[in-house]
Amino acid sequence: MSTQPGTEVLRYTAFSADPAGGNPAGVVLDASGLDDKAMLAVAADLGYSESAFLTEPDGHGGHTVRYFSPKAEVPFCGHATVAAAIALAERDGPGDLVFSTPAGTVPVTVAREGDELRATLTSVEPYTTDAAPEDVAEALAALDWPAAGLDSALPPRIAYAGARHLVLAAVSRERLADLSYDFARLEALMHRLGLTTVQLVWRESGTVFHVRDPFPVGGVVEDPATGAAAAAFGAYARESGLVPDDAVLTLHQGADMGRPGTLTVELRPGDARIRVSGTGTRIG
Repeated sequence: MSTQPGTEVLRYTAFSADPAGGNPAGVVLDASGLDDKAMLAVAADLGYSESAFLTEPDGHGGHTVRYFSPKAEVPFCGHATVAAAIALAERDGPGDLVFSTPAGTVPVTVAREGDELRATLTSVEPYTTDAAPEDVAEALAALDWPAAGLDSALPPRIAYAGARHLVLAAVSRERLADLSYDFARLEALMHRLGLTTVQLVWRESGTVFHVRDPFPVGGVVEDPATGAAAAAFGAYARESGLVPDDAVLTLHQGADMGRPGTLTVELRPGDARIRVSGTGTRIG
């Protein structure tokens, strides 16, 4: 598929081996001929939550990568990173990659597991900060969630691992499933706080979570599988004392949209960075 003369635009899904699952992303392996306006036009034409644009290959797995939603450039996107890495692995073979992104350097390893390729990205240094009570109240109002709909054991916080996300934990799976929000109101709050998504979470068990990510600032209602938010949530879970330093978490996302995907989040002792892995496949 190409939306710019001479430019090959690939379509991949990430965090699922099924083309009908996970989160679709556009991938341009050679975006050297595209300026900002052209990259935004490709992303808008595709209509996916994000697309990845690669330039400046160094011949040793290194690439400069930029990410665009249909409305704007974003500093980092996990699912488009996985999609781009798997696209490169299909072309060049599995191995180690290094993506230079606006958020920082992101190493990615692609390995073959049976008939599938699995990509593992290592985030930039993460952090979490308090969420102001008035901002949480505004988010709940935009979501039309009562305060009683939050799980008090998982406090609201802003988490970062390449992009900022407000983490809000639902008290039940039913609460998480009921998502019908005020697009403009939530978008305005997110712009004010510099958020990429709001990550809505329900804890099934100590290491298994279900998540949803409204993404109005990107021009889409919801992101089907969000690698950047998964990395940020790994930092949140560790810093909140929900999990130990050597945990492996499973995040289920996209089922409520009919595009189920699975994200694996790994925490390692002595390393603040978060690893997020998943499968992927070409669409069409």
